[in-house]
Parts: sequence; C-alpha cells; structure tokens
Amino acid sequence: MKLEYIASANAHNMNTGYAQCVAVSENTRTVYVSGQIPVRPDGTVPGTFAEQAEQVWANVEAQLQAAGLGLGNIVKHTTYLSDRKYRAEYRDVRRKVLGNHEPALTVIIADIFEEAWLLEIEVVAAG
Repeated sequence: MKLEYIASANAHNMNTGYAQCVAVSENTRTVYVSGQIPVRPDGTVPGTFAEQAEQVWANVEAQLQAAGLGLGNIVKHTTYLSDRKYRAEYRDVRRKVLGNHEPALTVIIADIFEEAWLLEIEVVAAG
C-alpha cells in the first residue's frame, strides 16, 4: 500500500498530528471497522479517560489484526468524544498509539451510546 499525504494550499491546514487528505494506491482491499468502544474482552469498562482511550485503540488494533492489517494501515478514523474536555488527553493517547503515522481524522463531540463510555472510534484501513 502506498499512502500520499495531501494538503491543499487553498485551505486552512492544521499541523496537529494528522493528515488533511490521504490518497491510497496499490491497495488490495479496504477494511471498515465499526465504532470500537472502551470495553475490555472481559466486559469491564476502564475508569479513566486515558485508560478508556487506550482500550478503544487496543480494540481497533484487534479488529485490524483479525483482518490481517495493523494500525499503520489506517487511512481515516473518526473519533466520537463524550465531552470536548477530553480532546487534549485524547490527542496524547492517539499520538502514543499511532506514533508517526498520521491518517486523516475527524473528531466529533457526541452523546455516546452508553453513559460510562467516554469515546468511540471507527476506522477505515487499506492494505
């Protein structure tokens, strides 16, 4: 898979660890991962936001691995936060998990399905 990161000179570009536009070529398939929630395999929900964010990313990674892909194959992800107060903490966890990989992203502040869940993440991956 080849990723091309694009940023138009005719639009505002935030330089905050994600791509404005990602073109994928030479991919053999695209995988869409449904919104992953902060629930451990044993059914428990971590208590802190950071723990929940790490669990959601672990769940994303598990789904990608089941499809034969990894976090480096993500080309776009959408994150739903239950409150904007978590955005900086989320950014820190995202950067820790993804490292230098900077796929396109959207963050939406939303009322999450279960009150105990502080975020949910869905991804599109190619490989």
